[in-house]
Amino acid sequence: MDTRAALAVAAGKPLEVTTVQLEGPRAGEVMVEIKATGICHTDEFTLSGADPEGLFPAILGHEGAGVVVEVGAGVSSVKKGDHVIPLYTPECRQCPSCLSRKTNLCTAIRATQGQGVMPDGSSRFSIGGKKLHHYMGCSTFANFTVLPEIAVAKIREDAPFDKVCYVGCGVTTGIGAVINTAKVEPGAKAVVFGLGGIGLNVIQGLRLAGADMIIGVDLNNDKKPWGERFGMTHFVNAKDTGADLVAHLVNMTKTPADQIGGADYTFDCTGNVTVMRQALECSHRGWGVSVIIGVAGAGQEIATRPFQLVTGRVWKGTAFGGARGRTDVPKIVDWYMDGKIQIDPMITHTMPLSDINKGFELMHQGKSIRSVVVF
Repeated sequence: MDTRAALAVAAGKPLEVTTVQLEGPRAGEVMVEIKATGICHTDEFTLSGADPEGLFPAILGHEGAGVVVEVGAGVSSVKKGDHVIPLYTPECRQCPSCLSRKTNLCTAIRATQGQGVMPDGSSRFSIGGKKLHHYMGCSTFANFTVLPEIAVAKIREDAPFDKVCYVGCGVTTGIGAVINTAKVEPGAKAVVFGLGGIGLNVIQGLRLAGADMIIGVDLNNDKKPWGERFGMTHFVNAKDTGADLVAHLVNMTKTPADQIGGADYTFDCTGNVTVMRQALECSHRGWGVSVIIGVAGAGQEIATRPFQLVTGRVWKGTAFGGARGRTDVPKIVDWYMDGKIQIDPMITHTMPLSDINKGFELMHQGKSIRSVVVF
């Protein structure tokens, strides 16, 4: 069948909105009509050419919501008409990683997903008879897409597609990093570096967890009211502290009873390796946990003095906020629908597929939190 899609033809070039061909689902697969998709920094990371796993030509997009329109043989967990969110981190519930209960990083289809193809090694997308790559197992920058059954989460039918599509990445990543990865407890002190879409969701995750002190760090003063809207208690513009940012943050967290200072938990949402080091080093001696969420460019490395780790600080990484997609995503949609978390304010722009490149421009200009394409 034909479907409209935004095609990434090569690194560094604007997406081309065109008609591509989509083959129907095979055994264990489902076809989804995408109703809305967010434009995420990870899409830009790949489109820029900085992603070492980036493949072209490809249909990008991994933050979507839609309706199942067809299922392949053997599919039992979803049916035609179900509302779903595609999962770039699937949950097969059978591989060693899923069974371990120690990680959300299902390995069932990791190899083929990284090669831009379906689990059987082939692509469902083509144009003029030439193969197109899938992206992160999702390819939501198309009105219709095909995914493995284990890579869709069934959600409630009254949830608005143009809002809950954001749960497919940004919301879950930020909130999950707090609840699943860091396991923040009530009364904690935390620092969040980078107040974009992920950082704001970390902040509202910290509020949910009951953190007392939530410090937001950014280079843009315009982010201060955004952070406060979601639960931030203090704001620091990193440019104002110069080379003393770490010392400044440590001093902010000192109390008469604790003159050592430092945050219980810190979160890097920037992808900047220098910031990752700062985030670790402003965490508390003896028990500070620093979580890396941002993705750095190809070949970049993190560094710190071993002393920082020997004295009890912990560096942790998280993917998809440690969430198990088919299990946790429906719960987060429920939280939104029940008013426990906010999504609407972060959807700052909506647009048709034909304007998708404008969404990337808004991101570059720092004018959007999240742009959403509505089909």
